[in-house]
Parts: sequence; structure tokens; C-alpha cells
Amino acid sequence: MTDVIVVGGGVIGLTAAIRLLERGAAVTVWTADDPLDTVSAVAAAAWYPTRTDGNPQVARWAAATYREFREQLADSVPGLLLRPTRNLLRTPITELPWWAGEADGVQLREGFGPYAQELLFLAPLAEMDTYLPWLAGRVEEAGGRIERRRVNALAEAEADWVVNATGLAARELAGDPAVHPVRGHIVLVENPGVTVAVRDQNGSTYVHPRSRDVVLGGTFEIGRGDLDPDPAEAAAIVERCTNLVPELRGAKILAERIGLRPARHGGPRMEINGNIIHAYGHGGAGMTLSWGCADEIAAAVR
Repeated sequence: MTDVIVVGGGVIGLTAAIRLLERGAAVTVWTADDPLDTVSAVAAAAWYPTRTDGNPQVARWAAATYREFREQLADSVPGLLLRPTRNLLRTPITELPWWAGEADGVQLREGFGPYAQELLFLAPLAEMDTYLPWLAGRVEEAGGRIERRRVNALAEAEADWVVNATGLAARELAGDPAVHPVRGHIVLVENPGVTVAVRDQNGSTYVHPRSRDVVLGGTFEIGRGDLDPDPAEAAAIVERCTNLVPELRGAKILAERIGLRPARHGGPRMEINGNIIHAYGHGGAGMTLSWGCADEIAAAVR
């Protein structure tokens, strides 16, 4: 039986572990933090390849992941929702974006106010406080192990194959200077009954309604690596989002979250180096690309 160590317990590492287990590998996940303490847990986690170029590999991952989420929704997997989504475009387009062919319910219609057009589609959304434990449970139910372990070098992992799904830590572990943080700040408010997601395409303003709360975002600060609270920034996020969705005005603020997206200049890295499969650099699109990336990782293990 092929022995695999997956280093990293976020959404990329856990989905890869599941696909490997389904193919009969013996899998151990090493994670420095509990999955609920990874940056994946902070994500708004709506299917959308945000700030991701549509090369053929990324397009395959996005399409496969969308299909997997639709199947999981049909199976009532906990933590998954399907939300009608409105992308508000300030500049009109004549062709649909590269990812639109992968989504359901795509429509382009006339906009309003400062928005030239609206692009509508159906987007799966994962409530990560529920979905990540479900992923971890699937790993263990399939016979995999999850161990809390922080590594200083990938050479510590002695196995037939090693999957490097370490996110930002790959900058040091893989010696890849292209890896960099992108700081994201969100605010969570009570959901007064909103069910449609809205995104201002030209900025970082987005509203993602979940079952009990609404994620208001956000920021996209390339290269900023601190997690320091910023009350003025939070207030600006709330103001922008309530202007976009007036039904949210006055909604009780529940919490703030700040996370560092594990981005990479040049896009995600999926590469085999000896017995190491590098899989990192997904930025803010980890959820959107996860299952497709996991399929290719599993296919690469012989």
C-alpha cells in the first residue's frame, strides 16, 4: 500500500487526503494547527475564482470542484449552501469570464446606478466551521490519521509520497519566494433573512449570507502579513456592504476575522519534485479549486 504524508490541514490538504484514501493509499495528515485554526476557517468560502487567471489547469480544478460541490449539496453534506450570486460590473463586458461556463444559472443583465451590468450565477458556499470538521471526519472514517505536528523541513516526512499543502509556510519549506500573504479582513453580522450573495466586481466589497450570519468583506492587501485589528477598517467594510445591501443596515455585529491568504506570484503551484507533490499558492480561491486540485494530486500518486 502506498504511504502518503500530507503536510497541511487546511482545505487543500484535507481534500487531497480524502482523494488519496479513496484510491487506496495509507494517508497521514500532519497539521501544525487544528483545521479550525487554519486560514481556511476564516474564508468566506464561496465558489468563485477570485483574482485567479484562467489557465487550463485552474479551469479544470474550478470545474471539477463546482461539480463536486453540487453532488455534495445533493447529498446534504453539512455546512454547504447554494446561493444565488450577483456580480456587479462597473465596466460592461461583451464576453463572459472564463469561469462562467463552469457555473449554473449564469445570466448577464443590465445593471443599475454605477453598475453597467450584473452577472448572475449560482455559487456553492461552505460554512467552514462545519465543513472543515466534516472533511476531517471523512479522512478519519476512511482510515486516515490526522496528527498535530509542525515541521521545519519537508525532509522530516518519510513516506513514499509527500504532499506539500502548507500554504504560506511553503515560502520557507519549499524555498519559494513567490509565495506571499494577502491580508483579508471580514466582519460577521447576524443574518436578517438575506439569501442572495452580492459582490462589487471592481473592489473587495462582498456580501455572503450563510445560515445564521452574513460575511461582510473585505480587504485584499497584497504583502501585508499582520493580523492586527483595525476598527476603522472594520467600520468601512460594514458601511460599504450595507450600502450594497441595505437590508443589512443595523444588523448586529457578531465578530471580526482577519486571515492571510496564501497567494503566489504566477498562480498556484502543482508540481512533482522527486517524491514531493507541491500543491500551494491558491490565494483566496482554495475552496474554489480544492477538489479539482485533489483529483490531480491523487492521480499523480502511483
